[in-house]
Amino acid sequence: MAVIEVDGLKKHFPIRRGLLRRVGGYVFAVDGVSFSIESGETLGLVGESGCGKSTLGRAVMRLIEPTAGTIRLAGEDITALSRKALRPYRRQMQIVFQDPFSSLNPRMTVGEIVGEPLKVHGIARGRAREERVAALFHRVGLRPAQMRNYPHEFSGGQRQRVSIARALALEPRFIVADEPVSALDVSIQAQVINLLMDLQREQRLSYLFISHNLGVVEHISHRIAVMYLGRIVEYADKVALFTRPQHPYTEALLAAVPVPDPKVKRDRPVAEGDVPSPVRPPSGCHFHPRCPYAEARCRVDPPVLKRGAAGHLVACHLR
Repeated sequence: MAVIEVDGLKKHFPIRRGLLRRVGGYVFAVDGVSFSIESGETLGLVGESGCGKSTLGRAVMRLIEPTAGTIRLAGEDITALSRKALRPYRRQMQIVFQDPFSSLNPRMTVGEIVGEPLKVHGIARGRAREERVAALFHRVGLRPAQMRNYPHEFSGGQRQRVSIARALALEPRFIVADEPVSALDVSIQAQVINLLMDLQREQRLSYLFISHNLGVVEHISHRIAVMYLGRIVEYADKVALFTRPQHPYTEALLAAVPVPDPKVKRDRPVAEGDVPSPVRPPSGCHFHPRCPYAEARCRVDPPVLKRGAAGHLVACHLR
């Protein structure tokens, strides 16, 4: 059974204007996304900045309320649960944010930060909590002696390890990793990614790994979903997606990855222009203004995800 199942998830932010703050439109940040993640599996979520990846991660976690759709955790529908009813499920799902410094309280020691979930959920107190926090520090590669230090005394990579330790404190089944290594040096990125993979093998964790770095996503993911302007446009096994991309947007993303050899000729077109505004997304296929293969129907009819070549799910009229 899938650990997390998302069906038709939408998040539309109202735009309020004037003195009376009347709704004058919506930001279509997430517009009908569906996916599932099995136990011990990593689903990579990729796309350009502004495509709605982080909003999707927060909506799945119920950190922001979805506009429509359903979210099931281990088969239980948690979409409409109240804050109080949702609290037991919080132990099963956690999030690691992009910027470890801004997500850690500078007035608390890192030991207090990691131990806070244990206190809030009444799992451990006093000496027992200290011992559990020390074990978590050891597990993520930090010294228990550092528990009394404050976040500003750590490097970026160490702070992200603290964030991971905090996420692991409640022994969750599912973790949203929202650009967890984008603010780190390349060598530190590798350490954090390897740590996440080791933890997954040991504890059968499921990850929704959000990133714009295709190299990192290829390394850690089992399957990959490609997101464009609030919608999933391709969904496939990572090997199939990187070797035989089906959607023109996926082709453009892969073509944009830097190649160290300047003599290498690219056989795929790079998408021109920027991501359109989610306030007024293009009609039909959202990607058609930037697509080199667009036809007349692409400008009118929105494509649906359907099974295409190589077993991919792809939202494209031409595939």
